[in-house]
Amino acid sequence: MSYRKSLLITGANSGFGLALTHEALAAGHLVIGTVRNEEARAGLEALAPGKVFGRLLDVTDFDAIPGVVAEIEASIGPLDVLVNSAGYGHEGILEESPLGAMRRQFEVNVFGAVAMIQAVLPAMRSRRRGHILNITSMGGYITLPGIAFYCGSKFALEGISDALGKEVEGFGIAVTAVAPGSFRTDWAGRSMVRSPRSIADYDALFDPVRQARQEKSGKQLGDPAKAAQAMLAAIEAPVPPRHLLLGSDALGLVRQKLSALETEINHWEALTRSTDG
Repeated sequence: MSYRKSLLITGANSGFGLALTHEALAAGHLVIGTVRNEEARAGLEALAPGKVFGRLLDVTDFDAIPGVVAEIEASIGPLDVLVNSAGYGHEGILEESPLGAMRRQFEVNVFGAVAMIQAVLPAMRSRRRGHILNITSMGGYITLPGIAFYCGSKFALEGISDALGKEVEGFGIAVTAVAPGSFRTDWAGRSMVRSPRSIADYDALFDPVRQARQEKSGKQLGDPAKAAQAMLAAIEAPVPPRHLLLGSDALGLVRQKLSALETEINHWEALTRSTDG
């Protein structure tokens, strides 16, 4: 079988995972995609028989992950790239949202990604090559009211990616945190879990945010296919980026956040320095 690179993509049947599957196949790569049911696996493999392989896996089934990865390496071949794309958004005011919702958000968006990384690293390390892409979000840099759990999970994955990159760069393994802005995926639709509203005090703040998000769903500026092409460019780069923003909205908002942060740091510099012994 002739192919350029093999990509293991979690959540390959929707959102960025599906867009990347399409673009990777078009570019001559081999794709192994994880999905959560047989119907999705059949649909995925029908895209390009013999060039895309589906595997049933829930990324929160941490005990199953090492065996699935080992089976892929044994039956299909060495994995060049892991793309942690599986994830979802939780919307809800923090005071109104149960801790169980936060736990589930972190299990999928953070623990699932880390479990996948731990499963692929031994073979990548022994081969002294590999690339890990973690799809985070501009919500790993900037925040909005009503998505505290989601932003928290993406801030966590950004930090984990950064530290991991420093741990494995000596083994020829690159780590890239890809932070998209608003794209035409189903993140704000089918993939969004919402906590019920219960506290009227938050209505004036949160209702316009929720309404704007719902109205914009499906009309976002970002093109998922172009995002996938950008990810492939990062994979092909001789020195891949550690952090890659996708979308002009993400670029503008993150630059605004960094500027505001610098202003605040400068304003409080004297107090910051006052704690030195």
